[in-house]
Amino acid sequence: MQNLLKERVVRHSPSRGPGSPDVWGIYEPDTGSIQYIAADPATRKAAVIDVVWNFDPKHYRLDTGSMDQVLDIVRENGLTVEWVLDTHPHADHLMAAAQLKQKTGAPMAIGEKVDAISKIWAEIYNLPDAFDPTRDFDHLFKEGETFKIGEIEARVMLSPGHTLGSITYVVGDAAFVHDTLMYPDAGTSRADFPGGNASELWDSIRAILDLPGETRLYVGHDYGTAERKEPMWEATVAEHRADNIHVKDGVTREAWIDRRETRDKTLALPDRILAALQINLRGGRLPPAEDDGRHYVKLPLNRF
Repeated sequence: MQNLLKERVVRHSPSRGPGSPDVWGIYEPDTGSIQYIAADPATRKAAVIDVVWNFDPKHYRLDTGSMDQVLDIVRENGLTVEWVLDTHPHADHLMAAAQLKQKTGAPMAIGEKVDAISKIWAEIYNLPDAFDPTRDFDHLFKEGETFKIGEIEARVMLSPGHTLGSITYVVGDAAFVHDTLMYPDAGTSRADFPGGNASELWDSIRAILDLPGETRLYVGHDYGTAERKEPMWEATVAEHRADNIHVKDGVTREAWIDRRETRDKTLALPDRILAALQINLRGGRLPPAEDDGRHYVKLPLNRF
């Protein structure tokens, strides 16, 4: 999808009181990704969520500009990172999890169904022994599992559809809903990647929209619209139920699935996907260096 937004943007959404996190959204324009910091204002303990390791697909070069920006915000606000979280193995960007763990000492976590995702992609790449999530992530969250960020309780919702193992983090009155919803004027995310399913994505979205109406929902991507030229990522459950152009109240399951599947048939693969999954399924680590000291990715020709 063409990204109409070209500038890095940072916004702070302040805590609403006890049990409500401070949230920083950091917009990464190359992939339209939003990275997040969720922090307990009482303890200054924080989680970083879906942070990007920048990758230039024209030159196959990597740089750390986005994760450095996130860590700068952590330092400037006196925060301590106690979790490095990802919602799913991303197809459009490389995850920074392994490097963030090295820099912060915090454990890195993702959903337990990443194991099933890794098996799909091991077959696609013909790399049967390449991926081992139990080795490459410190924790694999189960549906309904709870944990804490400082003193704020967080819980995990399994939210399949975009991938079969995507998860949502509900942190107090904030929910990080990744590639399910887009901003209300842009609708919803695609469901056509291997293991994706539009029917499951509908169910995941409806479960998210059953959260309390004042819950702040933080989406994974924004690309702007013809009318809107600034990135947006935060809206409440109530705002989505009233205004989301794809799934507002009154839209039927059948109509949405037909619209989603019709739209998905027109979409090209993300330009980073075949490199990204090979790295992200290793927790953001490059494949082992070969005898020349360089790292290589394997690209399956004519597979898609």
